[in-house]
Amino acid sequence: MSTSSLQAPVWLFDLDNTLHDASHAIFPAISANMNTYIARVLSIDGVAATQEMIDAARLGYWKRYGATLLGMMRHHQVCAKDFLHQTHDIGPLEALLRAERGLARLLRRLPGRKILLTNAPNSYSTEIVRRLKLHNHFSNHVAIEHMHVHGQLRPKPSKLMLRRLLRKHGIAAQRCILVEDTLANLRTARQLGLRTVWVTQYLRMSDPIGKAPLPRTLKCPGYVNVKVKSVRQLPTRLSGLRRSNNNS
Repeated sequence: MSTSSLQAPVWLFDLDNTLHDASHAIFPAISANMNTYIARVLSIDGVAATQEMIDAARLGYWKRYGATLLGMMRHHQVCAKDFLHQTHDIGPLEALLRAERGLARLLRRLPGRKILLTNAPNSYSTEIVRRLKLHNHFSNHVAIEHMHVHGQLRPKPSKLMLRRLLRKHGIAAQRCILVEDTLANLRTARQLGLRTVWVTQYLRMSDPIGKAPLPRTLKCPGYVNVKVKSVRQLPTRLSGLRRSNNNS
């Protein structure tokens, strides 16, 4: 048994659709803002961008770069700060927020340190975590603004960003457990040696533009150590995560 397996784990928690139901109302509001923003950028000489053009940009950049924002920055010189501010300006969050009860109790029950790791902007994610009353349970809060490597924005699923995060906090990959709804992020984390938990209950669509519904049966890929419907199942799945660490 390795030394790292004897130590308490370090949990890396995603936020949207992991700790709360972003698909209910928050993602639709952000998506509408994103369409408006991209339409403005793609419109040329007074000719409005079509919905097909907007969808192609969102989906194409998401597939190619892992985040639509990166494609907008690279191909349209969009300012990340402005993009994030405009797309996440969705009004009071309390009317849109939906989450399970008992999340604070859950985090207290899990052994080890917890780090929030989200591709959402800091102001938005701070407000969500505060409203969920989870802010005291995370030792660190890593939002997208903190995901720069060598001067370049590298959000999840970037391996460079994950490696830098591990180095910065002095954590061995084998000690970390990434809890996420997004398979691409789990895949790269597993390739680096992290254990992975796939949270599925809030998933509605398999693409960011809401055109591809999920299959009826969500098959668990080989790079996922544990699949759960809710993060509230984590305490009962700890033994499985420990076994997967010993076998890795």
